[in-house]
Amino acid sequence: MSKEISLEEIKKIWPKDAPDLKDVPKYIQKYKNEKIVIKYGGNVLIERKIFNNFIEDINILNKLGLSVVVVHGGGPRIKRELDKKNIQTDFINGLRVTDERVIKIVEEVLIDFNKDIVSTLNSKGSNAISINTKTNNIIFVIPEKKELGFVGIPNEIKINLIEEMIEGNQIPVVAPLGLDKNKQVYNINGDTAANAIAKGLKSRRLLLMTNVEGVYDDRKKLISEIKPYDLKNLIEWKVVQGGMIPKIKNCVDAVENGVRGVVILDGRKPHSILHEIFSDKGAGTLIRQ
Repeated sequence: MSKEISLEEIKKIWPKDAPDLKDVPKYIQKYKNEKIVIKYGGNVLIERKIFNNFIEDINILNKLGLSVVVVHGGGPRIKRELDKKNIQTDFINGLRVTDERVIKIVEEVLIDFNKDIVSTLNSKGSNAISINTKTNNIIFVIPEKKELGFVGIPNEIKINLIEEMIEGNQIPVVAPLGLDKNKQVYNINGDTAANAIAKGLKSRRLLLMTNVEGVYDDRKKLISEIKPYDLKNLIEWKVVQGGMIPKIKNCVDAVENGVRGVVILDGRKPHSILHEIFSDKGAGTLIRQ
């Protein structure tokens, strides 16, 4: 829930390289009764400088009274842990084949990272709360494909729990993990988890932070805004390829199912979240109807 905050108060917390301060109240009004889901993922996860920049942006949104839900990934961290243990894993269409031994490591790494985000946000004065398979679980899954092992698709989300946290000006921080009907833990693709939550909340924005600028056209030029239909064509014409395909499909699904707009933005750029929320120019590729 948004609260009234003066320009003088905003000035105290506003970074130098963020958008123009005088426009901020206008955007606070725009988003004050809306929800913003932010997926923090990709290789941007590893670098601490980028992590600290992300934390600062989320903390500012919270202090401005905007309603934010964070969903994080953890692929690079999981890979690092599996490498340490000399465990090789296969991928099918960008999804890690996850057996019993791997799911234990995945859960451990993701919960550890989840707690890291929550404690760092709270140390800055935010009120963040952990959501994972051990604490406040909200995601229930069905298996994606037998050959993937413990990889799930959300089939039920306790949206009311997230809404209660938002009402209390808390920041729900969600690990992409879920439980099946037998309480077995499953890994979930981070974009898929964020998409399911954004659809459940009918959020105004779903921001997918990654390590690319956004979506490019056939001349390798950044597209600032695109409709779902045109985005599907880019896949059809093989302009969008590889790991971007499942990300794009999630974007299209979100926009076609109640999310007002999805943005793929570059998490490596300083204050990319603030530039997206508090300026007309934005900071990546906006997908909306």
